[in-house]
Amino acid sequence: MTQAQEIMTIAICVAGTMATRFLPFIIFREGRPVPAYVRYLGKALPSAIFAMLVVYCLKDVRFAAPPHGLPEFIAIAVTVLLHLWRRSMMLSIFCGTACYMALVQFVF
Repeated sequence: MTQAQEIMTIAICVAGTMATRFLPFIIFREGRPVPAYVRYLGKALPSAIFAMLVVYCLKDVRFAAPPHGLPEFIAIAVTVLLHLWRRSMMLSIFCGTACYMALVQFVF
């Protein structure tokens, strides 16, 4: 890659990053109502993304072979219970991940 191509690549990346940061503030100015579909996406997308992450994490688990996905299900149970108890996404994800890593490294 030539130096000119590197500069153009960096400039395009900067422009794309800035557009994604500033465009919502330009489109949805203060005082104007937020469209209903944007409010719907704000409510639906976090759960959908979380569900996709769970499916992605479980796609390679072999349930027919030992330990039959037990560490994954224990970690998911810890994550769900912590989230229901404390309602903190950060705490539940962190503790679920730590639980899974401890189970995989020391138990199974």
